[in-house]
Amino acid sequence: MAVRTAKVSRKTAETDIELSLVLEDGKTGNIASGVGFLDHMLTLWSKHGLMRLDLKAVGDVEVDFHHTVEDIGICLGQALKEAVGDKKGIGRYGTAFVPMDEALVMVSLDFSGRSYLAFEVEIPTPKVGEFDTELVEEFLRALAFNAGITLHVRMLAGKNSHHIIEAIFKALGRALKEAIAADPRIQGVLSTKGSL
Repeated sequence: MAVRTAKVSRKTAETDIELSLVLEDGKTGNIASGVGFLDHMLTLWSKHGLMRLDLKAVGDVEVDFHHTVEDIGICLGQALKEAVGDKKGIGRYGTAFVPMDEALVMVSLDFSGRSYLAFEVEIPTPKVGEFDTELVEEFLRALAFNAGITLHVRMLAGKNSHHIIEAIFKALGRALKEAIAADPRIQGVLSTKGSL
């Protein structure tokens, strides 16, 4: 299978984003969103998903981080959809359980073309540093709906907001890595319908 890549640009009155994604590259890219906590989470996502993400975003962070975080989710979802392509030969499903100290998170997903987010996570604090923790769900929704992924995120244990969010991003990377992995035994798409 050839190396799968995508580049996405998005420019609005609120954000200006340039993003490139390489699925078969475990190297660390350059991530600069203007939101330090998100940079940290996307670096973890990239590392555990074995995907190279290069991102440059300029947003209206003087208002808040909402537009930037959501628009990056949109762009990353679009890049995943483009890079995966016709989904022929991929495993389609991925599930990962990730512990982070006292936190334990499960992410399970289906690269089905059917967009859905089930987010069963109670993050105990409204902020981690300057980052609004409610934006985690907004990011995941934007990613899932633009990638065409059915995405379930469930917290099984956790008290520390940073640990919970870190476990989410690591588990998302690992689940995506499993879902997009090629399997030579799969002919066409993994569906009895013949299409996804």
